[in-house]
Amino acid sequence: MTRLAFIGGGNMARSLIGGLLKTGLPASAIRVAEPQADGREALGREFGVSTFAENRLAAADAEVVVLAVKPQVMPAIRIELREALQRQHPLLISIAAGVRLDQLERWFGALPIVRCMPNTPALIGAGATGLCANARVSAPQKAQAQHILDAVGLTRWIADEAQMDTVTALSGSGPAYFFALVEALEDAAVAQGLPREAARALAAQTCLGAGRMLVEGGEDPAVLRRRVTSPHGTTQAALESFAADALPRVVARAVAAATRRGAELAAELDKLP
Repeated sequence: MTRLAFIGGGNMARSLIGGLLKTGLPASAIRVAEPQADGREALGREFGVSTFAENRLAAADAEVVVLAVKPQVMPAIRIELREALQRQHPLLISIAAGVRLDQLERWFGALPIVRCMPNTPALIGAGATGLCANARVSAPQKAQAQHILDAVGLTRWIADEAQMDTVTALSGSGPAYFFALVEALEDAAVAQGLPREAARALAAQTCLGAGRMLVEGGEDPAVLRRRVTSPHGTTQAALESFAADALPRVVARAVAAATRRGAELAAELDKLP
């Protein structure tokens, strides 16, 4: 039984805790540090886990410590945790967006560290997470980290940490792209006279169904697209309009912009003490 500590009890931590409990990990194996009293009370009531106001108390004797806090507070929690973590030498898992492995090593010391980029569908157990590890992470520890993130969805290991900014741009920010597409589909259908409630329901269910076909069927999206597209039909007319507006180029520019911004945010963290 792994002794697991969460530093931060926000939405992503709650999702992971709930997912882990469903895998059979007992609540007694989980401790959570949460500064807000009402948050601690809610965590204890909902999950039956031990909660603490102080990070060092939650992390005491933990084999795995999950940093589930915003990037900007990392230097502050380092002051409280670094010495204890150096004594315990746990596996450190960070789900803070944009924080690099070398930054985590600078703040918390020479530890086995896994950097993760989950996304918001983890809140409903349908997340997509990229992971990368430093050289100190053993094979069993990689399996531990993957088990924890598998509890809320799909995981993929990324060998080159430099690609984590692309992971952030693709799956980390990706849900917002999807929501923007559904908004656009809904508004377009309403402009054609469809009632908004029906437009929203049909657009959302269509995207859900298409996503399930991709995930459950395992086929190339281009193959699925061609199956829906009859020559000279309605789908072809819409796809030709997308092509005329250079949809692939629009998407490529957007993902590139998000990737660049991820690198910029990480560089800004270098200025923190």
